Amino acid sequence: MGYSKEQLLARLKDLQVEFSQYEHPPVMTVEAQAQYVGNLGGGLSKNLFLKDKKHRLYIVSALADTKVDMKVLSQRLGLGKGGLRMAPEESLLEILQVPLGSVTPFALVNESARDVGLLLDKGFKAQEQCFFHPLSNDMSVSLHTNDLDKFLKSIGRDPAYVDLEANPAVGKDQPPDLAAFVPSGSTVLPDPPEKASALQGASGDHVVANSNFKAVTEKAVKPFNKVQNVKEKSANVVHPSNSFTDAEKFVEEILDKISTQLLAENKEVNTNLRGEELGTEITNRLKSKCCSELKNLATIFKNTAYTQGFHAGKASSMR
Repeated sequence: MGYSKEQLLARLKDLQVEFSQYEHPPVMTVEAQAQYVGNLGGGLSKNLFLKDKKHRLYIVSALADTKVDMKVLSQRLGLGKGGLRMAPEESLLEILQVPLGSVTPFALVNESARDVGLLLDKGFKAQEQCFFHPLSNDMSVSLHTNDLDKFLKSIGRDPAYVDLEANPAVGKDQPPDLAAFVPSGSTVLPDPPEKASALQGASGDHVVANSNFKAVTEKAVKPFNKVQNVKEKSANVVHPSNSFTDAEKFVEEILDKISTQLLAENKEVNTNLRGEELGTEITNRLKSKCCSELKNLATIFKNTAYTQGFHAGKASSMR
């Protein structure tokens, strides 16, 4: 069992790391996150969870507007042009032990992630504070890089800040400048063939990264009480915005289908039945006729969210 959000926050407090925490609805992109904390100043982060051909895993954490070219980064690591791709969901859950949309350097706190490499954007150093999800995308934590470094060193990590937009020549006389950051001794899970194939058919490589940041001036969320050794900032509650319209439509569609089926069954059911018998008969009919269709709807909704996350992450990584 990996660290929970609460356990991570407790660890930061024990380390006397100064941070602020902001609760908000779950978000899958930087644009969505910006609606709640984008007006507070500081740098929002996009986080790529990557793998190479030898199944070694990497977290690349960059400022939201940093352009990360996957092919260039792969060459700089000495992996060739096509050596990097997005890691599969199985590795996300098994190794980082965080859900989709929650990848950040904090995930390295889990022992299962001990062999995952980490590259940090040197642009973070110029920020007064940087925002990351604390193992869960329903909250954002802001802190200075000095405090992030304190956390990373506490788990045996030596923070490496690099210019992720650089494109140095790589050749016989110019070795890859980031080769030293390729993890060694990885013990990760390979892609399960069947599930990996299914994911490819839906949307290509799996992406667990936030997309490019666009400033959105929304008020932040409700504050937490001040805790010893922790700097808590006040913020106003923000109600979910357009990010949740798809979920609402999804629920509405389910209710519409149930209502339609209910009316149809009400006409077809045995009119001699009364009371409890009538209710039981209609319930059983609804279960048998709606179950499969509702499962299909849920799958479509999941795949749609997955695909949107993929395209958003891919667009950000190629900028």
